[in-house]
Amino acid sequence: MRVRKAGGPLFVIALASLFIVSLSGFDYSRHSIPLDEISDGGPGKDGIPSIDNPRFLTAEEADGSMLRDADRVLGFSYNGHTRAYPVKILNWHEIVNDQVGGQPVVVSFCPLCGTGMVFDANVKNRKLKFGVSGLLYQSDMLLYDHQTESLWSQIKSEAVTGPMTGTRLKLLASMHTNWGSWKKKHPQTMVLSEKTGFQRPYDRDPYQGYESNSRLMFDVGLMNSKYPPKEKVIGIEMDGKAKVYPFSELSRTRSPVQDVFNNIKIQIFYDKVTRTAVIKDSKNKELPSVVGFWFAWFAFHPETKVFVAEKR
Repeated sequence: MRVRKAGGPLFVIALASLFIVSLSGFDYSRHSIPLDEISDGGPGKDGIPSIDNPRFLTAEEADGSMLRDADRVLGFSYNGHTRAYPVKILNWHEIVNDQVGGQPVVVSFCPLCGTGMVFDANVKNRKLKFGVSGLLYQSDMLLYDHQTESLWSQIKSEAVTGPMTGTRLKLLASMHTNWGSWKKKHPQTMVLSEKTGFQRPYDRDPYQGYESNSRLMFDVGLMNSKYPPKEKVIGIEMDGKAKVYPFSELSRTRSPVQDVFNNIKIQIFYDKVTRTAVIKDSKNKELPSVVGFWFAWFAFHPETKVFVAEKR
């Protein structure tokens, strides 16, 4: 079902909105995005189950038996504790409610946008628990919190419907890389186990072939043909300003790229072999960034600046 705003008097639109609420179970009385731009992704609320009681393996236990060097992972470190979340598990669950080094976090992954993002789960002095709504905005996942039933846009990093509308999520630094590279850098890492409490064929990619073609499963408001829709990019946003670094541009220049963004000196590191990109400040501290597909970044940041490598 595609949620559409019906024509006619305003009361008809209001009734349509109430009908949407009754179907989905979410509160649309407040919203910051057009309701007719919300799409039904298919599985329904919690049809894709979040992982709420994650179990972990050591790197030695996971290596070879569960993960091969080329397997992609979303890596996260906090307060001396390190986690690797295999993409092959995230593809089936999209959300992991976890606690790392005493920090409650929500690990989110949208296969349609290629975006894995980790957020602080403490919001307004309240620990929130998140689930998969089954709804999409600009082809990107909408999370919901169990406490208020508000919907949260992953890439916008904020609540877009419900009582929490307009509240921002704090994005934390994470890394998209392969298992071989992550385990070498973090030999003491813990790895999300396939013992999730659910029976899923984790070695089968439910989105097989999606990344390698240009077709989108759901519409987005704006497209830009400067790069292929699923060109991998790494983007950064501060104070309402955005800049993106396409992997094809980073591959044509020497790493790290030295740049100034929002009056801050930054470095963009790119490994061609592992296709890993990281943004750091001048003190070598990793900065929160977003890795995903070009179409998704542009849909949410149409005014973005774009890094272009100098011609050799």
